[in-house]
Amino acid sequence: MNNEVIVVGTDGSDESWTVLDWAVGRAKVANAQLQVLVAYNLPSLTPAGMEGGYLMVDDGKLRDLALETAQKACDYAKERGVEATSVVQPGDPAALLLEASNEASLLVIGTTGSQGIADRFLGSVSASLPAKSKCPVVVVPKFEGGSPFTPVKKIVVGVDGSDTALTALRKAVDETELWGAKLQATSAVPFATGNHLMAWMTPSVDRKRVMHDIRVGLDVSVDQVVGDRDIQVGRHVLDGNPAELLSEFSTAVDLIVVGRRGRGGFAGLLLGSTSHTLLARTTCPVMVVPQEKLEKLNGGATAPWNRA
Repeated sequence: MNNEVIVVGTDGSDESWTVLDWAVGRAKVANAQLQVLVAYNLPSLTPAGMEGGYLMVDDGKLRDLALETAQKACDYAKERGVEATSVVQPGDPAALLLEASNEASLLVIGTTGSQGIADRFLGSVSASLPAKSKCPVVVVPKFEGGSPFTPVKKIVVGVDGSDTALTALRKAVDETELWGAKLQATSAVPFATGNHLMAWMTPSVDRKRVMHDIRVGLDVSVDQVVGDRDIQVGRHVLDGNPAELLSEFSTAVDLIVVGRRGRGGFAGLLLGSTSHTLLARTTCPVMVVPQEKLEKLNGGATAPWNRA
């Protein structure tokens, strides 16, 4: 077993089992450590009914329910060949997961939750955690049928030339090598998306030049990240809105990898409107990768597209 620690948040809801299953699959293929986090956080008083009175909530029973949920999750992992430990704590799930991200290698959460031991545990967490986590976060959507989310066979990574996108590309290549998957690196150029700053450009020479420059930059970035590893990476430069294009890709791939902050089309990803578009429409898991320090990327050098 290596030193990688995967933390998965669960609340015992039906949807959370899909999230747990993804985390178990990822831990198994990487021979990583798996930790199950169950948080419970309900008020000590709750409305009794139409009378307007209040009943005391038994915190002991809430903890027992949380412990039972954690045990079921660990048993589920063990049945699939993965040893898991559990952490059961009272408190806000997002805060506890954020704290865990300081030491974890990967967080795995879902997009929906139940009204059980932690009110909207996964729904509220998925809206805030990717923007603040210190480590990559995988957001697993509700499974609507079709091919299972694991094993991961096809991966798409969004690249926009920023240092964060370079970090996401590195992570995508690592995941590709780990799963033995196929990787497509995609850059989106939103020429025709309303009042976007690209819309002012003339329709012929300028656009062709921009597309050419982006293709060259994408090739440089991919070649730099892959190095001498035996990994083939498809490269695509497309005209369109990044979130919408990635959402379309999600119907045909098993994992989308994006940087948390970027420039151009990916600016504000998972922090503004783009996040709502991607997470609301994706049908496959999305990995959100925070920016690493530049010295961790390539000896302090900036990404190829950022060089003067």
